[in-house]
Amino acid sequence: MIRSLLIANRGEIACRVIRTARRLGIRTVAVHSDADAGALHVAMADVAHRIGPASAAQSYLCGEKIIAAAKLTGAEAIHPGYGFLSENAEFAEAVIAAGLVWVGPSPSSIRAMGLKDAAKALMEQAGVPVTPGYLGDDQSVGRLAVEAARIGYPILIKAVAGGGGKGMRRVEDEAGFADALASCRREAQASFGNDRVLLEKYIATPRHIEVQVFGDSHGNAVHLFERDCSLQRRHQKVIEEAPAPGMDPATREALCAAALRAARAVDYVGAGTIEFIADGSGPLDAERIWFMEMNTRLQVEHPVTEEVTGVDLVEWQLRVASGEPLPRRQEELSLRGWAMEARLYAEDPARGFLPSTGRLEWLEFGEAPSGRVETGVAQGDEVSPHYDPMIAKLVAHGADREEARQRLSTMLEGSAVWPVRSNAPFLVQALEHPDFVAGRVDTGLVARDGEALARSVQPSREVLEAAANALVGRTRLMGFRLNAPPRRVARFRLEGEPIDIALGEGCDEPVDAVLLAERGEAWQLTGWRRDGVHGAAAGSGAILAPMPGKVIAVAVEQGERVTRGQKLLTLEAMKMEHTLVAPFDGVVATLAAVEGQQVALEAALARIEEEVG
Repeated sequence: MIRSLLIANRGEIACRVIRTARRLGIRTVAVHSDADAGALHVAMADVAHRIGPASAAQSYLCGEKIIAAAKLTGAEAIHPGYGFLSENAEFAEAVIAAGLVWVGPSPSSIRAMGLKDAAKALMEQAGVPVTPGYLGDDQSVGRLAVEAARIGYPILIKAVAGGGGKGMRRVEDEAGFADALASCRREAQASFGNDRVLLEKYIATPRHIEVQVFGDSHGNAVHLFERDCSLQRRHQKVIEEAPAPGMDPATREALCAAALRAARAVDYVGAGTIEFIADGSGPLDAERIWFMEMNTRLQVEHPVTEEVTGVDLVEWQLRVASGEPLPRRQEELSLRGWAMEARLYAEDPARGFLPSTGRLEWLEFGEAPSGRVETGVAQGDEVSPHYDPMIAKLVAHGADREEARQRLSTMLEGSAVWPVRSNAPFLVQALEHPDFVAGRVDTGLVARDGEALARSVQPSREVLEAAANALVGRTRLMGFRLNAPPRRVARFRLEGEPIDIALGEGCDEPVDAVLLAERGEAWQLTGWRRDGVHGAAAGSGAILAPMPGKVIAVAVEQGERVTRGQKLLTLEAMKMEHTLVAPFDGVVATLAAVEGQQVALEAALARIEEEVG
């Protein structure tokens, strides 16, 4: 067995590999950029070594530095994780040439499956069904246009070196072909340094189904059944599950047999995934499932396979790389229950899924029976703009699909991320989509209903009441109505909107602000005192700072008439802007706030008076 292992990666996959290596008694070495000096994978490893500045091109993508780090720290082997250099045949060759063990397939296998056109040609020879299309060497616009017409629109143009949705275009008709081809080639050249393309028949209702395969250096190969990764946004997987909904035993047997033929065609050693596209317009049928590509590495979604087979795939990788045979034969592998995985990203669904960066002031993951969290960050860490914005993978296992779905939903609903935004509310709503609940999922679901899935989530009244009590505690906040008894009321702002909540008894001491989370969404509430007045007035009109902060804008002048809800000034606190508005129609009687001023909690900023007569 390998005794010392360097992980040429970062984040959750580095932590994942370290955990298994530690259980096996293997010494671990982490590499890190300057941006990751305080990262979780660095803290977990036995040894850590700096390999460069924040830029991945100068650190995690620099193979020479990684190999040098392995030699310097006495590592025997290198595990590439996924992404970065994991499917780089030249890096694999350099690792082997340096006398180190490469935890992955041979460079020749990586090359054989690295280009989509060559891989499909090889699969055809091996008797693996491939999607109808064109894989030819003639890349002229004229020839490609002729082939597109032969295949029949709609078609897909794909970069042969592509992946992750890059270098891919759907073309509906002949009129749009030339522009789509030019755009695809530009993106492919920029992303992969290769502008060659292939053409495929577009499957109108596609499902993405993949098979986990594993081989060793003794000629053995097995499959570990299938995963369904059809819920995607812009060709990026969102929620994965195993097994695939609607997969009958006969279709499973045919699909997995095809996957094994694909693996054996390249003498595959290690963990790999054969990806297929299925026609989801009807029941799954082996005659309507075609080879798409092979990923010659461990997949992001590998935990769902582990959950339904009871296999530690990283342990298998390390044992096979050490020269051992596969730990189990095919007949010793079986499915147990159902598993689902959701990818929790630092991104804002309400703003077009733009990445969200910053410090994770609050990070909490929900719990459920048989729940599993794979993460590379902890509360207080920074989400860097330099790398993939994944926060964690949440995985749930159940006796059946519905139990797994409900448990994953519970984990997501109980998660909280602040002030960094996350896609947790989107994931919760995706799990509740009627088609997903029924197992009717194809890769176009999010594109069709994405706007509804990304809608803003608002806190329930129960959560607001609990937060209000925690916020103001035993402070006496008195509001009056004409001919009505006084009542204890908390007034606070949620995204700039004033809300009054009646308070209960037995509250804690007041705090400046309170964070709350529900259904995966997180909010910050700020509150302030309301001084009681007699008569019919709604309040004193005093505008007080809801928390310590800086006045960044003053929108009114003293003596100016204002209307209820009109913006008065803006306070910046905790890197968030808070707009304070007029509580009723009146006049700015006093204005103490000055732009740029630092103010304390409940500092008097202005006072609004009602006009008399």
